[in-house]
Amino acid sequence: MTRDPCEISWFSALCDDDYEFLGQPDPMLRSSWEHCRNIVTTAEAGGFDNVLLPSGYALGIDTTAFAAAFATQVRRIKLLMAVRIGELWPAQLARQIATIDQILGGRLNINIISSEMPGETLDGGARYERTTEAIEILRTLLSGQPLDHQGRFWSLKLDAPRMIAPGSKCPPLYFGGLSEPAREVAAKGCDVYLMWPDRMEAVKETIADMRARAAKYGRTLRFGYRVHVIVRETEADARLAADRLLSRLDAAEGAAIRARSLDSQSVGVQAQAALRETASDDGYAEDNLWTGIGRARSGCGAAIVGDPDQVLAKLQAYREAGIDAFILSGYPHAREADLFARHVLPRIDHGPLAL
Repeated sequence: MTRDPCEISWFSALCDDDYEFLGQPDPMLRSSWEHCRNIVTTAEAGGFDNVLLPSGYALGIDTTAFAAAFATQVRRIKLLMAVRIGELWPAQLARQIATIDQILGGRLNINIISSEMPGETLDGGARYERTTEAIEILRTLLSGQPLDHQGRFWSLKLDAPRMIAPGSKCPPLYFGGLSEPAREVAAKGCDVYLMWPDRMEAVKETIADMRARAAKYGRTLRFGYRVHVIVRETEADARLAADRLLSRLDAAEGAAIRARSLDSQSVGVQAQAALRETASDDGYAEDNLWTGIGRARSGCGAAIVGDPDQVLAKLQAYREAGIDAFILSGYPHAREADLFARHVLPRIDHGPLAL
């Protein structure tokens, strides 16, 4: 079967998530304009299609400010800007998105995060109801339409905005979450449903479930897979690199890093913990899927580890299962982006996701 090219994205560590050795902070790798700019520049030079700019309220540097500044410097690559629903008034967020997308010439994508604010306690159902409202508001305003929204969290009646996204079309919305309400938000309103690492059987089950949910609303979804990668010329060297990454990790410090995340108790994070706990003694959940990274990271906690042929085969297997886009990363991020760009990327049929 002929498949469309898949999208290959990298990750810029705006939230102080870059290490030579996991759990050992390095002042040279902390989030800063210079360091994060270097990661994105490396990704664009290496041929990646997109780059995720993550967002964390208490960590690193501001995502929207970084995206706006860097939009003037990239020439080809897309930016996948994470936004945390609840932090911003949706109408203002729509104007920020439209402005940055205008600067980029239509190369902006949005990663919707349904997250609490620090100090806020909101049950999952309410949080996702708020996210659904925000998506509806953003889609209306970014398409240049007048807004009459009466919801639980926002009541807004606004004229059609002057500043809209290029083509009068909301940028593609990427969204992830494993809980029931999260899946329903994705089925109703997102364009790309993002998944964290899991065994291949579970990946296929999730895709089938989300396709069925979207069909109930007369919609279709594309599927993205967020995973780390460690590629070396031989499998032995890749495994050694993985072991080295954890060689200075203190177990207590790893637990503290995981606990600091605002979503540390989410269904998705719990699923990553379960994947790690049921892996083999050397941390592999299945062939070439290593869960060691999750010992010092909340959220996406596994890596594809192997030689170029093995990494390529793993990605192709995910594509066969239905994955359309990959968001990859590695430690340190700039170095691993260069390694993947040299060893694997030229062998993949890839390009920006057509939505």
